[in-house]
Amino acid sequence: MTEISYEFWFDAAHQFLHKPLGHKYRGLHGHSFRAEVTVRGTPDAETGFVVDFADLEAAGERLRDLLDHRFLNEIEGLGNPSLENLARFIWQQLKPDFSGLVRISIRRDSHRQACTYFGEPTAQDPA
Repeated sequence: MTEISYEFWFDAAHQFLHKPLGHKYRGLHGHSFRAEVTVRGTPDAETGFVVDFADLEAAGERLRDLLDHRFLNEIEGLGNPSLENLARFIWQQLKPDFSGLVRISIRRDSHRQACTYFGEPTAQDPA
């Protein structure tokens, strides 16, 4: 079993309307985000690839185009634009094309913050 990862970056703005008036994160503000996509599988006997990096990079670029320099509160299907929801949103966008997807990590390096999403729990997962 092998894991491969690909990273892409994007800059975007958001606001948290659930914060009280006057709170610095209620107002419009932005961050630089780094997303890491990890796929696990057995390398193909012929190609040696778990997944062709060109396919993973193309998917990352599509997501970057969707998220970069955007107001995240307006992205359909994202919901409240927390790190947790960003990771889940990226998972949902990629999972149909990458069955071996095992995690999405989102980082805001300037704040030393990160979130990792492993998908929805299944019946086989330990409690």
